[in-house]
Amino acid sequence: MVLKIHGLTRYFERGDTRFTAVDGVNLEVGERDFVQIVGRSGSGKTTLLNLVTGLLTPQQGDIVLMGRHLAGLDDRKMSMMRNTWIGYVPQGNSLLDNFSVMDNVRLPYYLSVNSRDDITGRADYLLNAAGIGHLRDMYPSQLSGGERRRAAIARALINSPKILVADEPTADLDVASARMMMSLLDRIHAGGTTVLLVTHELDVISFDRRICLMCDGRLRELSSDRLNREDLVSELSFPGATV
Repeated sequence: MVLKIHGLTRYFERGDTRFTAVDGVNLEVGERDFVQIVGRSGSGKTTLLNLVTGLLTPQQGDIVLMGRHLAGLDDRKMSMMRNTWIGYVPQGNSLLDNFSVMDNVRLPYYLSVNSRDDITGRADYLLNAAGIGHLRDMYPSQLSGGERRRAAIARALINSPKILVADEPTADLDVASARMMMSLLDRIHAGGTTVLLVTHELDVISFDRRICLMCDGRLRELSSDRLNREDLVSELSFPGATV
């Protein structure tokens, strides 16, 4: 088991009001799984990923990553685990503006404990696999949104993580770029990497893989039997959703 979550709860307080963003979530992600979490904006998806990656701590519940409980780890140990076992692609532009694409991709390796070798060859391989090898010496400001997202995925894979966690990787991309992004994630998964994907875009969902619905902080896995786009639109109740 790569990831096991039990009873995960995270709430925020605004004055006298408590807002529960993640409410008693349970989830198991096995080796080579491709799990898709779908839900409307504000349903708690990003908060859940921030808990899984150790950027937030839960008030209740347990997270077990590669057999190790995350509860009680200090920032240094959690950062080491995140850098070693988790490849995280957050929303938006997460690249460092003053670093070239190549340096952005290599950075997590040089922050790791055993960073003694030259990792340039692997970085070139990942950039080429992502279709942007020719942009290795460019800077983030010179890239399109899709190119920046592909560079972020290459960076997330530099340390050969056990699980790739992607938060809305196709958000704000045009149709062609979104398809290219999902094709890249498909290839990464086919190569043996476990993938946990969050999205609110129905067009990127694959109905032959695990689909979980998040609503009001609660997570429910949908049955794969005869699940189709119409069913998912109904479950999500997207305003104006079309089938």
